[in-house]
Amino acid sequence: MKNVGNDFIKRRLFLKFLASSTLFSTFGGLDNLFANIGKQDSINSHLLKTQVDKIISSASEAINVFDFEPVAKKILPPAHYGYLATGVEDDRTLKANREAFSHIYLRPRRLIDVSKINMITELFDVTWDSPIVLAPAGSQKAFHDEGEIAVAKAAKKQKHLQILSTVSTSSIEDVTEARGGSVWYQLYPTSVWDIAISMIRRAEAVKSPVLVLTVDVPTLTNRETEKRFKRIDTRDCAPCHSPGIQGLLEGKPMFDGTNKSELKGLLVPTMTWDFVKRLKDTTDMKIVLKGIVTNEDALLCIRHGVDGIIVSNHGGRAEESGRATIDSLPEVIAAVEGKIPVLVDSGFRRGSDIFKALALGASGVCIGRPYLWGLAAFGQAGVEMVLKILRAELRDVMMFTGTPSIKDINSSYIGKA
Repeated sequence: MKNVGNDFIKRRLFLKFLASSTLFSTFGGLDNLFANIGKQDSINSHLLKTQVDKIISSASEAINVFDFEPVAKKILPPAHYGYLATGVEDDRTLKANREAFSHIYLRPRRLIDVSKINMITELFDVTWDSPIVLAPAGSQKAFHDEGEIAVAKAAKKQKHLQILSTVSTSSIEDVTEARGGSVWYQLYPTSVWDIAISMIRRAEAVKSPVLVLTVDVPTLTNRETEKRFKRIDTRDCAPCHSPGIQGLLEGKPMFDGTNKSELKGLLVPTMTWDFVKRLKDTTDMKIVLKGIVTNEDALLCIRHGVDGIIVSNHGGRAEESGRATIDSLPEVIAAVEGKIPVLVDSGFRRGSDIFKALALGASGVCIGRPYLWGLAAFGQAGVEMVLKILRAELRDVMMFTGTPSIKDINSSYIGKA
C-alpha cells in the first residue's frame, strides 16, 4: 500500500507541474496537450514512412535491388513497364518463384576463417569472378536508350557473364565490343532455318562460345498484367510498333540481312530433339538448353549430348505451372549427376537466394528483372549497382555460413522448412 500511495502522490505532483507550466497554456489544457502529443507522434510516423518509401534518385542510394523497381515503374511508359513486370495469367508462377525461397533456410557453421571470400566460378573452362550471370532479355532499349550496350559495359566493369537475346535491340557485334569479350548467345529457333543459321554464324564470328536454345515457349503466352498496363498507356504506339511478327522484328538488328519477311514466328511448336541434333551438326558452339525443369528432360539432355542446362520458367512468363525453379532445380541436378553444368534463373533477388541455388548444386545463377530495373532507372550505373549489391549480399551469406569459397557451398548449409 505504501508504494501505491507514493505513486498517487507522484502523479498529483506531476499534474500540478503541468498545470503551472507553459505547456498547459500553449496547448489549451491537458486534453489538448495529450491530443497534440498524439498528433505529433502521428506526424513523426508519417515523416518516417515518407523517408522509408522515398524513391531513390541515384543508383548509389539503393539499399537492395528492390529499390530500383519503383524508379523503373515511375520512369517507364505503362506498356513498357507492364512488359517488364508481367507473368502469365494470374502471375502465380512469377510469385511462386519468390515465395519458394522462404521455405529454404540456412544452416550456418561457426569458427571458420572467412576473412577472404572467393567467388571464382568456372563455366566451360572459362573463369568468372562471380556465379552471377546476366540472363538474356529482349528489347532492352525499351527500358533505356543504351539498352544492351549499357548492360555490356556494366558486365565488363563488374566482370560478369552476359547472355544476349535473339530479340536484342543491339547487335551481337556491338555488344561484344562493349563487353570487351565474348558473350553467350540465346536463340529462339524461328520458323525459318536459314534465319537461325544466319544468327548462329554471326555469333560464331565474334567468338561466342555458347548457344543457349530457349525451349520453354512453344507458343505465345497469356500475359494479362502486360495487357492491363497497355490499356492505361495513352501514347500513340503505332509509330514504333507495327502489328504482328514483322513489327516485333523492327529495331532488332540480329535479323538484318535475313529473309525476315518469310518469318511466321520466333516460336516453333514443332521443335523436337531433332532440332537439337541439327544444331549440334551445324555449330561447334556449346549447346545449352534453357527451360528444362524436370528430371525426365534433364536425362534426355544427357542422352542427346547437350552441353549444359538452364533451369528456367522464363521468369514466370512461360506456362503457369505454379512451381518455382528453385524447387525444380534439385531433380535436374540429381538427373545430370555432375556430367554437365546446370544454371538456374527466375525469381532471384537476394544474395541468399543465389547461395541457396549454389547449395543445391547450381553452377551459376542468372538474374533478369533486377538488372533491368537498374537499367531502366539509371542506365549502366543502375546495372552496376545491382551487381554490386547482389555480390555484397552473397559475400555476407558466405561469411555467415562459413563457406569461404564457392566450392565449399553444398547442401549441408541449407534445409527445407
